[in-house]
Amino acid sequence: MAENKGIRTRVLLVAAMALIIAGATFGSLLIVRHQLQSQVTQDLTRDLAHSVTTFENLETQRLNALERENALLADLPTLKALMTTSDKPTIEDGGVHFWKISESDLFGLADNQGQVVAAYARDLNDSEQLSADLRQLFNTPTPRYLVSSERLYACSVRPLYFGREKDGILLGYVISGFVIGPDLLKQISQATAVDAAFLSQGRLVASTLDEPTRSQLTRLPNAAGHDLNAPVSLRLGNERFITATRDLSASAPVPLQLVVLKSFDQAEQSIRQIDRLVLITGFLALIIGTVLMIWLSRIVTRPLEDLATGVRAFGMGDSSHLLPSDGTREVQELSLAFARMRDEIFRTNQALLESERLATIGRMASSVSHDLRHYLASVYANSEFLASSPLSEHDRIEILSDIRSAVHGTTELIESMLIFSRTGAAIRRSHELIATLLERALTLLRAHPDAAGISLTATHGDPADSAALVDGRQIERAIYNLLLNACQSARTSHREARVEARLYARDGMISIEVEDNGPGVAESIRNSLFQPFVSEGKQKGSGLGLTLANCIAAEHGGEVTLVASGPGQTIFRMTIARGIVQQIAPEGANQKRWAAG
Repeated sequence: MAENKGIRTRVLLVAAMALIIAGATFGSLLIVRHQLQSQVTQDLTRDLAHSVTTFENLETQRLNALERENALLADLPTLKALMTTSDKPTIEDGGVHFWKISESDLFGLADNQGQVVAAYARDLNDSEQLSADLRQLFNTPTPRYLVSSERLYACSVRPLYFGREKDGILLGYVISGFVIGPDLLKQISQATAVDAAFLSQGRLVASTLDEPTRSQLTRLPNAAGHDLNAPVSLRLGNERFITATRDLSASAPVPLQLVVLKSFDQAEQSIRQIDRLVLITGFLALIIGTVLMIWLSRIVTRPLEDLATGVRAFGMGDSSHLLPSDGTREVQELSLAFARMRDEIFRTNQALLESERLATIGRMASSVSHDLRHYLASVYANSEFLASSPLSEHDRIEILSDIRSAVHGTTELIESMLIFSRTGAAIRRSHELIATLLERALTLLRAHPDAAGISLTATHGDPADSAALVDGRQIERAIYNLLLNACQSARTSHREARVEARLYARDGMISIEVEDNGPGVAESIRNSLFQPFVSEGKQKGSGLGLTLANCIAAEHGGEVTLVASGPGQTIFRMTIARGIVQQIAPEGANQKRWAAG
């Protein structure tokens, strides 16, 4: 058996070492991975911001060039002359020449009211739709972008004046633009390895992504809803991207966003390589640590196991078990120290047991003999009165009553000693009404001399609500002890002696509170109140009343506690578990209260 325990100890040590190494490995892996992911995310975020800056710089350069070209066209006298005709067919025919001169992907002419009279675009046949889209530029505060026929244009709108711009007559507007397509977006991608896409009203109008990825991007909810300063991670197909968005809606007639995406693939490959390196290192450390722990366990744990066996044997009373003499120096010193301690404990324990036995016998004899002498003296004295002289019938009845009280007291003392000695040995449970047991205890208490002249009150609800599965005789005894203890305390009060009992049921428990207006429990015995033979301040009593009540309550799943104690108010509470009870009386009775003086 000891060998099996030793094997288990070594296995536990090895397993503990393995768990520590594995935990350290995985903890390090998580920390390293988290740090790498944070660093990668920061780097990718910078790349995204740099790509947007690159796009804006390129866009600004091309728009500046477009503005200059538009300014030259607006200064052409022939174009001004064409616009003065105010004839739409004439302007449409003549505008083709200027469109070819500008070499723009998009060209349009509008009158001084912002109505488009001519519109041209490469690879586009629907001029009416284009005219309608161009008209929206005049409703935009800073028009720079136009979405028309699933294409995105960067635009410039230049006014035409007859005469000088300051004091001339506005003839109309020249609109030109170029397509923002894959070629322009690739310039961004080549610099930062970032993909870019333009989204307008859930539609992809320009992108460097392949077709499957474009389709998945447009199907994602809020695909363009993340600020550039707060990039998020998206999974498109089998690839994960970090994405950010620049909102360009203020410069376009319709909502427009630039979405930039950076792939995590390359970074994930580097992180996976580091993960493998950390796992391999942890596995090697696990093997080396396990071998080292097995070797150490054979050197260290075996003497400790022998010492532990000796400790267990001493705990079971065997003080002759051999202790280990080998092992490390610390184990040898510990073994010698335990041997000396074992001998000393054995000698001290023998002396302590003898002393405690004598002290217990002395306390019991002192407490019981005092009460027995009191009762026997009463019996002896009253017997002398009966035998020495003739007495009247009234005197004889009074003397016999005193003798009966002394006999009852002696019987009660002996019964308390017997109950204390066999508490918990034979509990006979039955369905009882605790309210009925309380009434019986009060009836017995009224006949006790210590209850004479004391106002006794009790309160409880419907007796059926106090049903419990208990040993009725013991519970009645416990309640009686609490009430008698309260009466003995209340008799020492300088005011009218009063004892009140309250019974109530709550959450499967039944509580009986007993309150008196005595001087309270002395501070010196509050910590030892429920120990046997503790009865400070009482002229008589064995000191077992509260001890028995507490033991009986504990046997019924409860306890006796001192709730409050002070001059004029002391409250003891006894709780017991209801157990599995049956309904043995109808519900709905009113509260009952009675008084006895």
